Amino acid sequence: MLPVYISHPDCARHEMGPDHPECPERLGAIADMLLIQGLLDYMVPHDAPRATEAQLERAHSALHVRRTLAAAPTEGYAQVDPDTRMNRFTVPAALRAAGAAVLATDLVLGGQAPSAFCAVRPPGHHAERDAAMGFCFFNNTAVGIRHALDVHGLERVALIDFDVHHGNGSEDILAGDERVLMCSIFETGLYPFNGPDARSLRDATNLVNVGLPPRSGSEAFRAAVTTHWLPALEAFRPELIYISAGFDAHREDDMGNLGLVDADYAWVTRQLMDVAWRHCRGRVISCLEGGYVLNPLARSAAAHIKVLIGAD
Repeated sequence: MLPVYISHPDCARHEMGPDHPECPERLGAIADMLLIQGLLDYMVPHDAPRATEAQLERAHSALHVRRTLAAAPTEGYAQVDPDTRMNRFTVPAALRAAGAAVLATDLVLGGQAPSAFCAVRPPGHHAERDAAMGFCFFNNTAVGIRHALDVHGLERVALIDFDVHHGNGSEDILAGDERVLMCSIFETGLYPFNGPDARSLRDATNLVNVGLPPRSGSEAFRAAVTTHWLPALEAFRPELIYISAGFDAHREDDMGNLGLVDADYAWVTRQLMDVAWRHCRGRVISCLEGGYVLNPLARSAAAHIKVLIGAD
């Protein structure tokens, strides 16, 4: 039984204009690196289905779903916020991205795959219950998590977010849901500009948010994981782990300034896999979030996936 790699050509048709950092080439860069390293030989490919409105509405309001589906232009771009646009292919791409998380959940919990990587775009962790923002339209991981809880009947699901930006959308949707433990590390002072420590935004016991200052580097990142995440995960004993896998904290990515390197993504994935093997039979689902400079994105994603699928 091999891990699965879920994607779809629709995810490369969404684009937000020339020189936008969240570009279609991101998926090709990752796939090419996995092919070069032979990692795709150890994964079963699947086409992402389109998420249904019912699946989306477990994480989003019906109004947000209807508004997003109706907003796509027939030509040109529709502006969502200063950094986020829709073209005529955005809705199919966003439905596939959320649908990938649902399919991954079904395959992993159905015993057909031990783990999954969803190579999808648009990303999702900034999408709130009632709002698209920050390159994101639907919150892919939150849709998958609520599917695991509400359809498959799990009682404890962990969400890990190591994107350089705080996953405000995931927090907005999941804060206070005691079936979910959300652990995140992010750089302070970056988008979505929610203060030096996002713990001040929600008085919820299911959040473990660690804001790190710029130029913190590998040592501080690993210390935060070891000190804050791992004890919380051990106490929570998740039945499934989701990862919002953003690679924009890399020192070669100019979207942030935390200063991580390829090896940090392999290291943190190894810590999470150790937890997964102790508590949930190695069941981990990873969904692509950020990472905007193609070469470090591809290298970091490959380092992450190599550990995720046990090929390290």
